[in-house]
Amino acid sequence: MTLLEKVKANLILEHNEDDELLQMYIAAAVKYAESYQHLTEDFYTDNSLPATTEQAVIMLSSHFYESRDGSTGGFFADNVQASGQVWNTVNLLLRLDRDWKV
Repeated sequence: MTLLEKVKANLILEHNEDDELLQMYIAAAVKYAESYQHLTEDFYTDNSLPATTEQAVIMLSSHFYESRDGSTGGFFADNVQASGQVWNTVNLLLRLDRDWKV
């Protein structure tokens, strides 16, 4: 299953109209992961995503898609802390595969 298919499954999307938009969000989420983990640019172009990083990318891409209008978006749109909770969870997942540098 491709990353796009996994993000669409997470969003429960069955149409293809937003695939290009989702690919842009996935690319942004992967870049964020590389930066947060102190990896070189395009590291995940040549290397596979560890499971925890992949889940973070899926969550962050989904968050970007659901909140593209500037709201917290999605199922938890009525919760003002939803966006912060997403970022906290994403960062916790990315921390597991981080290249810790001194």
